[in-house]
Amino acid sequence: IVTYQTTITSQIDPSWEFTRDTRGHGCASAARGAKLLMRLPCAKLQLESGYLGAYNVSGSKGYDERGCMLKINPIRLVGGWEAGYALDYHTLSSEYLGEDEYGHPQFETARSEVGELLYRLKYRSEKALVKVLSLTASEFVKSRKWPVEIVLPVPPSRSGRGFQPVPLLAKAIAQNLGIPVSLDAVVKVKDTPELKSVYKLEERTCLLQDAYVVVVPEVSEKRVLLVDDLYRSGATLNAVAACLKAIGGVRCVYAVTCTKTRSKR
Repeated sequence: IVTYQTTITSQIDPSWEFTRDTRGHGCASAARGAKLLMRLPCAKLQLESGYLGAYNVSGSKGYDERGCMLKINPIRLVGGWEAGYALDYHTLSSEYLGEDEYGHPQFETARSEVGELLYRLKYRSEKALVKVLSLTASEFVKSRKWPVEIVLPVPPSRSGRGFQPVPLLAKAIAQNLGIPVSLDAVVKVKDTPELKSVYKLEERTCLLQDAYVVVVPEVSEKRVLLVDDLYRSGATLNAVAACLKAIGGVRCVYAVTCTKTRSKR
């Protein structure tokens, strides 16, 4: 357990004011004030599990409605990087309920706190949730003391998809860490089928061979933080990390994702 203090300035709605919840954490609720300066009173940060975050806004702009900090359960990711973690599993449980009228299987799924917010960001385009997710991720990165110098998002698997949350997360994480971000340093140059339908890791790895190139020379000799939203088999993250080392000449790669699936699909 590490005890720390931090100060955060955030532009907020003029109708909010600074209050504290029952644990002494900073919150914002209805009243006046155009800018908010918060100091967390010696909040406890547990490195491997438990509550982690910097501040929360109760009933506003995508923060958890209870005014609580996100609970995380960091999971070590093993791959072609110096160190990597997912903040939590994406789901806690999934119960089969039967089939709908069209014969499609139906499930009742319980998600982790991070998983629920990521689901809403990824599939409902609730962009306000970028703030709490990126802040939780950046505070975790700080706790690991990784000497990262630049943040890179994992390129989207399909360029035609309308909403891409990963570049938004990477940009916000870089801002929280006070380091640059390069949104286009790595690009995908080879079309691949949807990897969700490919179940074998070896097949995924083969499909992603030579799929990425580094187009920004400024990443050379840098310590890179690679950001993605959801970790499945690790094939994509490994392919991008290998590209950065082999083609981009980066010094080392660290990886952080919001969540990890329980299976490798």
